Amino acid sequence: QVQLVESGGGLVQSGGSLTLSCAAVGFSSENFAMAWFQQGPGKGRQGRSCITSSGARALWGDALEGRFTITRDSAKATVEFKIDRVRPADSGTYYCALTTRRSCAPDEDLFYYWGQGVQVTVSS
Repeated sequence: QVQLVESGGGLVQSGGSLTLSCAAVGFSSENFAMAWFQQGPGKGRQGRSCITSSGARALWGDALEGRFTITRDSAKATVEFKIDRVRPADSGTYYCALTTRRSCAPDEDLFYYWGQGVQVTVSS
């Protein structure tokens, strides 16, 4: 059974940095794509960033501003997502998602496995 274990959420001051981590436990495929989705209060989940097992990266929406970085350790099926110069709009619940597809797309229906979500609150 595949489980996505997330860590790194919490309270951070505006202007600071935040790193979220996600480890895929029980997952053995060499090919995968892992993504982070943000869900703000009263909103649906929005894709923010994704990385494949080959290292191809994708940034979506607000992540295009250049404050977001995603890296992966394919051997460990672990992904880190860093947000620099955080803003209150970065607040919300962040979900890690995993698919065996080799490419990234900001469509949550393409991801088979989901983490429980971590809460991020940015204080102004």
